[in-house]
Amino acid sequence: MKLYNTLTGKKEEFAQADGPVKMYVCGVTPYDRSHLGHAMSYIIFDVLRRYLEYCGYQVRHVQNYTDIDDRIIDRANQQDISPRELTERLIAEYAAEMEALNVLPAHVYPRATEEIPNMIEMISTLIEKGYAYVAEGDVYFRVSAKKDYGKLSGRTLDSIRAGGRCDIGREVEPGENKEDPADFALWKAAKPGEPSWPSPWGPGRPGWHIECSAMSVKYLGETLDIHGGGVDLVFPHHENEIAQSEAYTGCQPFARFWLHNGWLYLGEEKMSKSLGNIIPIAEALEKYGGDACRLFVLNSHYRSPLSYSEEGLEAGKRAAERLRLAAHLPGEGKGSPLDAEEFRSRFIEGMEDDLNTAQALAALFDLAREINRGRDQGQSVEEAQAALRELAGVLGLTLAEGEVGLAARPFIDLLVELRDELREAKLYQLSDRVRGRLGELGIALEDTAEGTRWRRRG
Repeated sequence: MKLYNTLTGKKEEFAQADGPVKMYVCGVTPYDRSHLGHAMSYIIFDVLRRYLEYCGYQVRHVQNYTDIDDRIIDRANQQDISPRELTERLIAEYAAEMEALNVLPAHVYPRATEEIPNMIEMISTLIEKGYAYVAEGDVYFRVSAKKDYGKLSGRTLDSIRAGGRCDIGREVEPGENKEDPADFALWKAAKPGEPSWPSPWGPGRPGWHIECSAMSVKYLGETLDIHGGGVDLVFPHHENEIAQSEAYTGCQPFARFWLHNGWLYLGEEKMSKSLGNIIPIAEALEKYGGDACRLFVLNSHYRSPLSYSEEGLEAGKRAAERLRLAAHLPGEGKGSPLDAEEFRSRFIEGMEDDLNTAQALAALFDLAREINRGRDQGQSVEEAQAALRELAGVLGLTLAEGEVGLAARPFIDLLVELRDELREAKLYQLSDRVRGRLGELGIALEDTAEGTRWRRRG
């Protein structure tokens, strides 16, 4: 399997000699409802995990919650509740949405507020090593001490200094006490009325970047196999994670593979809570269903930008129905079994090429068409259907029979029987009317020597 590594800028073969694949994915900051941009990222890394497990790897998956930052504090104050009340409610909503999207739960969901002792220990070590310094209760990472700083994003210190240093869409860095404009905060001195924790440098709270470093090292060790997140996290967040983690452990690399998914756009702008241009996950789930949301995302390559459209989600809903019908409709053929190995090979070929889910899906839809054709021609399709369900499961598609469409199967069967009786009674006008109305619903009828068969078109 080859994966595109942001660190090297090229596709590289992924291999794991022994032990579990250690995968860390940056989680949400729960200050508002999660949106389809979040769903896009977590669907992609869920599929990566599922495929690695399909290939026989054991995966240890850690995903954090950033449950304290400026926006959480501001939003909690607006709602006259505590930051913890806000984050607990939004985390519960997010977890329910991920379950509805059939995203496998991570093995560990550490929360920043519960890991502060580890962050303080990491910051203390960085100070001792000369990589960090205290300035009036704040602690900063001394970027100039890390000679390869910028190796992930390709940015130079001069360009960072020239452009100013703030975390766009995150917390603006304090700057009055910095040695260098490029230095970033590891610890922030407490402000009146804000949550704070005791530390050797006075009360305060951790900076955003140190949280992920401390949690990933604690739960996965000093070197990760895969670190994932959205492309917007490459700089500054992931760049700073590398710098502080490698400075702390003395180990390189902090992560062997860095994978980043593209943005989801709404119109001309990236979908973002900070911009307010979001489509909540719950809203998309209610309207289209989990499989449709997955198909909408997976029909494009994970590194490419994706534009939100209702037409795309509607197409995903129809596509999900086609797969469900092909996977579950009974095949009564007694002929030769339909061979699915060609489609399995094409599916694997796509997934092995940097998680090309669009190519993998094309193989599934071709297999679904062959199942429909084979059923109509009297072939045995049960083994092919099992292969379709298995490979769809690697993409996290449920193809659940209880969803809309398959629930209508008994009624379609009844209408087909009624049409047969009308034809026997020579009431051809009425029988043609039944056929026509079924055709409008996307149901094709074929009259054979063994009786009338029906299938979903496409």
